[in-house]
Amino acid sequence: MTRVTPEIPGATHLYSGKVRDLYELPDGHLLMVASDRISAYDVVLAPPIPDKGTVLTQLSLWWFEQVADLLPQHVVSTDVPDAVRGRAVICERLDMYPVECVARGYLTGSGLIDYRRTGQVCGVRLPTGLRDGDRLPEPIFTPATKAALGEHDENVSYDAVVQTVGADVAARLREITLAVYARGELIARERDIILADTKIELGQRADGTIVLADELLTPDSSRFWPAESWEPGRAQPSFDKQYVRDWLTSPVSGWDRASGTAPPPLPADVVSRTRTRYVEAYERLTGLRLHPL
Repeated sequence: MTRVTPEIPGATHLYSGKVRDLYELPDGHLLMVASDRISAYDVVLAPPIPDKGTVLTQLSLWWFEQVADLLPQHVVSTDVPDAVRGRAVICERLDMYPVECVARGYLTGSGLIDYRRTGQVCGVRLPTGLRDGDRLPEPIFTPATKAALGEHDENVSYDAVVQTVGADVAARLREITLAVYARGELIARERDIILADTKIELGQRADGTIVLADELLTPDSSRFWPAESWEPGRAQPSFDKQYVRDWLTSPVSGWDRASGTAPPPLPADVVSRTRTRYVEAYERLTGLRLHPL
């Protein structure tokens, strides 16, 4: 897929990831732009999902407010150029920790794969007999490595995090991740949504202060399930990009992940239904209407 990176007068383009474009501003702050690109299985797909970047940005801003008492967050301003208004923020430059900070309250995804193989997830031993979608006895911290673009994140043990960042910082990362998950899970449940798991990004300021960065509790970084249809023992309906993953791996798509070939374009109905899921997640969680740009 060809990525179109918007030209921002006065800003220097630094990097484009699977979803976000990052720029440096003259004052040293960063401009982080959420595109409508969607990725699955570490591949950027085509076509993009309309309004997805707006959902990611506006939902993250709403969640930052909900957890503001837990720790600082990286947003400096939402006064951004018109070309990216509504889907970009000006943020601090931080020294990012090389750890994907993941919390799981339910067993699914890569955690389920690890559990079925070893009875553990990231070194945390779990009760026997758990099924896909089961609620865990308590939320667990299940970190992963940060993979390069196009490569897979790999689940790692807590001890591996200690070796990477030191015992004190590792303990703080775990504490923060579980606290953010607990807050998000409570708020989502009040809206009849299950927050199955989430990934957060953390960095530090020059004085060592730990800061929330990137996005927060969005359908890209979290699994959201409608509480009314939760039924362990099967894959759950969701408000995230699982719908796209399921289509890609279905016989209908005709794509073989092991073939090394690019995935096929997403059909119009898959694009439309994915957009609907993202927008519904935003509106059910925040109680607000999404106003597309």
